[in-house]
Amino acid sequence: MTAYRTIVVGTDGSDSSYVAVEKAASLAGAAGSTLIVACAYYPTDDRDVAAASDMLKDEAYQVRGSAPTNEILRTARDKATAAGATEIVEKAIVGEPVESLLDLVRETQADLLVVGNRGLNTLAGRLLGSVPSDVARKSKSDVLIVHTVR
Repeated sequence: MTAYRTIVVGTDGSDSSYVAVEKAASLAGAAGSTLIVACAYYPTDDRDVAAASDMLKDEAYQVRGSAPTNEILRTARDKATAAGATEIVEKAIVGEPVESLLDLVRETQADLLVVGNRGLNTLAGRLLGSVPSDVARKSKSDVLIVHTVR
């Protein structure tokens, strides 16, 4: 089996997504691969962001707008570096997570897509779909679903 040359990992700024970043970074470091850390977002104005933060409370890390996305990517880069990745690319993507990640994998010809398992075993995830199950079903590349939430 050949080593993965390019690994894409998605993060939304949650603690569980950073576990996936660390796992992907460890793999990238061991294989000498390029790690692309991606965060999907929807552009919005300040009023929308403030209203969403008020409503989301503890879930407010699921941000809309590019400024918080840049901070999420910086944090992910720091965690990836600490986990052993040496060649790291940060990528903010406008759009919903599943299609954005799949488009990025195709665009970069990545060998592996890494996501956390958050939402996979929830009722909403089973009924409406979740990022891990949707990317696993639709991806043309290998997918690693990291157990970040049990």
